[in-house]
Amino acid sequence: MTEFDGLPVLRNPVAIAAFEGWNDAADASTAAVEHLEQVWQAREISAIDPEDFYDFQVSRPTITMAEGETRKIEWPTTRFMVASPEGADRDVVLIRGIEPSMRWRTFCEQVLELCHSLEVERIVLLGALLADVPYTRPLPISGSATDTDIADKYKVAPTRYDGPTGIVGVLHEAAGRADLEAVSFWVHVPHYANNPPCPKATLALLSRLEDVLDLPVPMADLAEEADEWEKRVRVAAEQDAELGEYVRELEERVGDEGIQPLTGDEIASEFEKYLRRRGGSAGPTAGSW
Repeated sequence: MTEFDGLPVLRNPVAIAAFEGWNDAADASTAAVEHLEQVWQAREISAIDPEDFYDFQVSRPTITMAEGETRKIEWPTTRFMVASPEGADRDVVLIRGIEPSMRWRTFCEQVLELCHSLEVERIVLLGALLADVPYTRPLPISGSATDTDIADKYKVAPTRYDGPTGIVGVLHEAAGRADLEAVSFWVHVPHYANNPPCPKATLALLSRLEDVLDLPVPMADLAEEADEWEKRVRVAAEQDAELGEYVRELEERVGDEGIQPLTGDEIASEFEKYLRRRGGSAGPTAGSW
């Protein structure tokens, strides 16, 4: 069970959630929530008991030394933090964890129960997916909303993806059934540059969050880190003729229908074709985000 004792009374709270794993290409979405935890000095208020939801042979606990003597075990879980941004008239609930291994519906019920106890009326779900996009352009963001008015207000570009989903998609649907407004933003990470971190993708998500929260988000060094990331990918493209040509092809497609979000199978197919041209093997693709 989730511990609900001692929950604070919050001001017009909105929740933001991201989960490691399949939903989190290049760790971009969880990095966005972690960034908010740090710049807003969030405090932990609760956590999901991991016993019923995680396979500890897949998501192993870690052991650390505390004060040089005491050994402490940290269990994989989903934690709830609260931030009170300076100058804002609302509090922000930050939910960050690992995609559960089992009992997803019960997991969603517990997350939404805690949101209800905190009187959260809207939850923003963040995800990151591998996509066929040029790194040189603003990274696209697609998504969905439980209400068409919300989708229009925040200019949510609908996705045409059909296929397997992760905990972000399941929680989004569960929130709608629980009469909780939900909006999801998915940033498209270039599949040929998907090693974490991807600060440009994290920056894109945080920029969209500013619109939803209607308050500025301190970006710290993210802009500089995004610029350095682009430089590293540019160097790789300059040193690899195949990659450079591939990126130019993607750039030419910007503005055409070809730049629209791809399905998981289409992404995998494009990724495999790219790797075959380079004489490599496919390795992890869409199914391992």
